[in-house]
Amino acid sequence: MTNRPSSRFQITPRGGAAPRPGWVPIAVLAAAWLLSLLLVGWLAARYASPDAGGMREKLRQSEALVGQQRSQLDELRQRQATLEASDKISRAANSEVQTSLGERDEEIAGLRADVAFYERLVGSTSQRKGLNTHSVEFTPEAAGTWHYSVVLTQNLNRGAISQGQMRFSVEGVKDGKLTTVSWDDLHQRKGTPGQDYSFRYFQQLDGSVMLPRDFTPQRVRVSLSGSGGGSNQTFDWKLAGNGRGE
Repeated sequence: MTNRPSSRFQITPRGGAAPRPGWVPIAVLAAAWLLSLLLVGWLAARYASPDAGGMREKLRQSEALVGQQRSQLDELRQRQATLEASDKISRAANSEVQTSLGERDEEIAGLRADVAFYERLVGSTSQRKGLNTHSVEFTPEAAGTWHYSVVLTQNLNRGAISQGQMRFSVEGVKDGKLTTVSWDDLHQRKGTPGQDYSFRYFQQLDGSVMLPRDFTPQRVRVSLSGSGGGSNQTFDWKLAGNGRGE
């Protein structure tokens, strides 16, 4: 069988489909991916937006509630501060009232004692006396001095006023010898004037004196001098403690 030589020409059928280029599948995939993104965005806007709007509303309401509670808290703090200040003022006023009441009670007790003493002094059964030293008391003080309290009375002339000066001296023992401490020595100053008195029925004279060291007091001699006359009286030393000068 004889071989036929190959022809330089090829026969191509007319109207046949041309081969597709390689970029077509990539374009299809890109379009599908873009559509998927659009779908996801639409779904997010459709379903997520209502929840986000609710959250924003809840946030707004919460912020408003917090602001309201802060205002209430500030108001309560201010009210508490006002009540604390009022309570402090009330406590101070109450303390002041209690102190004042205590002072009034002491004054009332003193007045009652004075009234009782006055009733005994001018009562119908009391003995009529002219200018008189009723009592003398001494008590030690922290500074080493002695506080004295001398009560003067008179009920002989109820309308008269007794006026004058009071002095006293203290008799005792120092270094084994009898010693008298004068009014000037008791005040550690020469020419010390007597203590003035002026009363109708009675008067209490108070003051402080200094006794010599190592001095043992035994008696107190009180001298009264005035326009209505005078008097001299001696009293035993009465005092709480050992009775020795400091």
